[in-house]
Amino acid sequence: MGSHRRTAPSSGSERSTALALGLLSAAATALGAVPATAAPQEDTRAEVDRLYREAEKATEAYNAADESADALRREIADAQDGIARKQQRVNTMRETLGSLAGSQYRSGGLDPALSLLLSEDPEDYLRKASVLDRLGVHQTAELRKLRGTLRSLSQDRAEAAKRLGALERSRKAAATHKRTVEHKLAEARRLLNSLPAGERAAWDRASRSGRTDLLGPGDAPASGRAAAAVAAARSALGRPYVWGANGPSGFDCSGLTQWAYAQAGVALPRTSQAQRYAGRQVPLSEARPGDLVLYRSDASHVAMYTGNGQVIHAPYPGAPVRYDPVGMMPVSSVTRV
Repeated sequence: MGSHRRTAPSSGSERSTALALGLLSAAATALGAVPATAAPQEDTRAEVDRLYREAEKATEAYNAADESADALRREIADAQDGIARKQQRVNTMRETLGSLAGSQYRSGGLDPALSLLLSEDPEDYLRKASVLDRLGVHQTAELRKLRGTLRSLSQDRAEAAKRLGALERSRKAAATHKRTVEHKLAEARRLLNSLPAGERAAWDRASRSGRTDLLGPGDAPASGRAAAAVAAARSALGRPYVWGANGPSGFDCSGLTQWAYAQAGVALPRTSQAQRYAGRQVPLSEARPGDLVLYRSDASHVAMYTGNGQVIHAPYPGAPVRYDPVGMMPVSSVTRV
């Protein structure tokens, strides 16, 4: 938005705020459905899987809410810039009106009829009176403009205050939600660490298993930018999974793919669900390096296909960015950026 234009209507910011808070609420509800500890009758490995799966869904919801909050911050910055410029116009108008009022006071100190009788040059008086009439018309117009600008300024300030309040509510909700997700992730790690070494190794093997014969023979990148994104993703191998991070020192799943494509000059959305629609969908059998592979029916996990039946992804806390089989979990779609 240009700095001299009116701020965006409130409906847009209200929708952004509602989306941010709604996503956090929905994710918190999803997390709340997950028990804090495994029930005695449940398999611990299955419970770890479930905790990670639910935490990942919630992470993507948090990322979406955070993206909405960023948009709200930009709206507020634009609004504040517009308010400052509008206040400057108000100050200028007031100075102009003050000058006009002073001129009228100095020139109109006598009753007009008496001034005409006493004037040595009636024609000169009439010329001055004509100027005063014009000054009066100008002053009236300036007053009208000033009133309108003051009303607009008041509305803009009220809207900015509303947006600031919405941003603060979103920030507090996000902070609370982040603590909840981190608690669930810590619980998953605790359960995993409670398993004997052999069981932990079996769980890790299971999380990395899957078919690699699901694809066609083409292993050439779909484009130069796809090749650049694959190279960037490979450079991130071994970096840690960090909740809500999009690089360069750590990543969550969608943060990795967003960062890798950013290195290729391509702006991807922040969440895996949005990345699903960031390009053209292709069959899994035709996947090429650089394509985004979305997992589960809700697209709550994303990886980048690298060829030879492998993907690079940020799996979960405690597991660094790594290669895994493309069929490590149910594939919901493949997107060519």
